[in-house]
Amino acid sequence: MTHYLLGWVLLMSWVIQPAQALDYSLPDMGDSSGAYLDARLENKLGDAFMRYVRASSEVIDDPLLSSYIQGLGDKLSRHSDARGRSFHFFLVKNPIINAFAGPGGNIGIHTGLVMESQTESELAAVVAHEIAHVSQHHLARMIQAADQMTLPAAGLLLAAILLGVAGAGSAAAAALIGGQAALMQKQINFTRSNEREADNIGMKILSRSKFDARAMGVFFQRMGRASNRSGAMAMPEFLLSHPVTSDRIADALARAEKYPYRQTKEDLSYHFTKATLRAQQFGSSRSAIRHFESTLRDGRYRNEDADRYGYVIALKRGRQYARAQQELAKVLRRHPSHTFLLVTKARLTLAQGKKESAVSIMRSILKRKPGDYYMTLATADIMLKARQPKSAYRLLKKFSRSHSDDAYVMRLLSRAAAGSGKKAESHSALAEYHYLRGESDVAVQQLRIALKTPGLSFQKKSKYEARSRQIDAEIRALKKKKGSGKKQF
Repeated sequence: MTHYLLGWVLLMSWVIQPAQALDYSLPDMGDSSGAYLDARLENKLGDAFMRYVRASSEVIDDPLLSSYIQGLGDKLSRHSDARGRSFHFFLVKNPIINAFAGPGGNIGIHTGLVMESQTESELAAVVAHEIAHVSQHHLARMIQAADQMTLPAAGLLLAAILLGVAGAGSAAAAALIGGQAALMQKQINFTRSNEREADNIGMKILSRSKFDARAMGVFFQRMGRASNRSGAMAMPEFLLSHPVTSDRIADALARAEKYPYRQTKEDLSYHFTKATLRAQQFGSSRSAIRHFESTLRDGRYRNEDADRYGYVIALKRGRQYARAQQELAKVLRRHPSHTFLLVTKARLTLAQGKKESAVSIMRSILKRKPGDYYMTLATADIMLKARQPKSAYRLLKKFSRSHSDDAYVMRLLSRAAAGSGKKAESHSALAEYHYLRGESDVAVQQLRIALKTPGLSFQKKSKYEARSRQIDAEIRALKKKKGSGKKQF
């Protein structure tokens, strides 16, 4: 469930200061009882962390799915000790049952974990657990403990944890670790104590947020069975920051008895999200269509509207747009204002060549939710596909100023600028997109293309040159460190 990224923090503490000599030491965190990362440092670590995640994993950018997981996380974080701080919750397309918390309040959830959950409370239990890691400053505590580790041990732990996040198998991790487990045992034990604390705090968050506190222990049981069944979590126990032992399951179930039982009304978006992921996980649209036809025919579903929505997604994937529209209408009659359904209606309308109608649907949604992050992106995407790049550019230009660190925003802005005849701005936005994905070399190339644009103003030329020098300096510094003879891993 959690690979809390100590290793990544170690690596980032070396590379975020490219102008300085390579330094294996970590910042002085002071007294561990109340330590926390400096906000500026944590933001840098968080930005670097997300570049790594995007470079190594498939982060889902679909505004509908993203809006659900962010909304769930926001609901939980409001009832945590970290309320008031910024969190970024995101989905990673990966069948492994896992979630991870990184610096900067970035919390990733694998699609495999969403699919394994059987209730929204179970999914919320995992997210609450990750929030607890942040609220309890476990990151700072682990940096302090890591400061006492030898460099080889820290490097081995780094490599193993990054492999775990990227979805590598236990064999690869074991090959890296070899006989070095004893060197890391102290740090892993420390991490396990964090896990017990995160379980306790996470359950409080879960109950305060009106979810069923018993879901945590129930999900641990299911996760343990899944591990035995599929080997999805078959990494050596000493590498897992959260071994799902019988003791941990028993503790969670016993602790839950302190909280009142709640029969939580589940968010329909949870079921729509699962149905979407289910429709996408089949190897072919035909298989997906057959699956939902079968569940609807035989009544084998937890939520009929969600399975019918999954059927719509499967039909759309198979380009059976008319049938998809008919099935969607059945769900819309029961939930006429649900955002998932309205955006899907716009996408189906566009797929049938009705561009103006599709954009009109999105404008009406955005009118009801002005400034909404996810609906702004969904609307811009529809506008671009409807060949209205100038409308998309007007929508994104101001919006992008406050979201310049968002890869998906930069990608959409690049397309909108290109379609609006703004060549230099398109390449500049594309440069930021690649930089945020950890592709710094490509980012510099895009900025150099932007600089060759005829008639470029002095202001923009200076801006692009400065940004190119900044990224280029980071690249050179990292190459210098790699060639210095000092071990990185």
